[in-house]
Amino acid sequence: MSTENEKVSYRDAGVDIDAGNAFVEAIKADVKSTFDDRVIGGIGSFAGAYALPEGYEEPVLLSATDGVGTKLKLAIESGCLDTVGIDLVAMCVNDLICNFGTPMFFLDYYATGRLVPEKARRVVSGIAEGCRRGQCALIGGETAEMPGMYAADDFDLAGFAVGIAERKEMDRLSRVKPGQILLALPSSGIHSNGYSLVRKLFFEKLGMGFGDDFEGQPLIEVLLEPTRIYVSEFKAHKSRIVALAHITGGGIVENLPRVLPEGVRARIDKSSIRVLPIFEFMAQYVDEEEMYRTFNMGVGMVWIVDPDRVDAVLEATDAYVIGETVAGERGVTLS
Repeated sequence: MSTENEKVSYRDAGVDIDAGNAFVEAIKADVKSTFDDRVIGGIGSFAGAYALPEGYEEPVLLSATDGVGTKLKLAIESGCLDTVGIDLVAMCVNDLICNFGTPMFFLDYYATGRLVPEKARRVVSGIAEGCRRGQCALIGGETAEMPGMYAADDFDLAGFAVGIAERKEMDRLSRVKPGQILLALPSSGIHSNGYSLVRKLFFEKLGMGFGDDFEGQPLIEVLLEPTRIYVSEFKAHKSRIVALAHITGGGIVENLPRVLPEGVRARIDKSSIRVLPIFEFMAQYVDEEEMYRTFNMGVGMVWIVDPDRVDAVLEATDAYVIGETVAGERGVTLS
């Protein structure tokens, strides 16, 4: 029985300060690998600092925040923690570029019931890799150990990206007109949406396991394939893009209309979409309409491009034509 005179420590309450310090030391090299010459200061200050790039006439700062949804639960249950950080960055920076913002820096929030430095290091290593792919600097973050709020082995992630744009380039709606071409940039997989349905189908309905074979790969590797980041393609072809849409939850039918003005409709030839095998498999058990309203179906991003710019984009990327814009009610026709 405890007495009033017994001392209680933070460790007794479930928070290990030494583990937190060890974690910070373990991630320093990965974090610094994302820095560019505009990062001011190092790791461990109260806030990250970043110098604005020069050359903008009327610069506008953009921000985006997101998580990775219940894909994170699969990563935790399988112990495959190395790539969810890439997903975290991807979901933020892929949104930024849709407003013609160039990503500058990123911050993460990692909350857990019990901090295990090696597990956390693997997650942050993935975040750093995502930042390298997204060409942005990881200038800060927060690690919160909250016993009682989360189960011991659980954790959650949130990401925050900041980018910069020229104000006059941000209005893309006014540039979209009938007669333009819709190009699909392939996704790498399911990306980071629809995982509640994925988990229910594969593991509850079908009773499959993480190690089950799916076209020569363990199923868990297919399901955790990290979200593709499209920043480098955007930068290379910015002058050729009229507008672009990140295909996330809601699929093509709900995301593409976000870059269409009133009076313009997207007409897509469904047979032209290069549907990934994982979606073809799932479509045996899920209605087609539900599939197209939940998943990207193999299309991670759609670019709207003027006809005279299409060949240049096709020659330099893995994009392909899936349709065109036409006069009509704002929305998407899949036929």
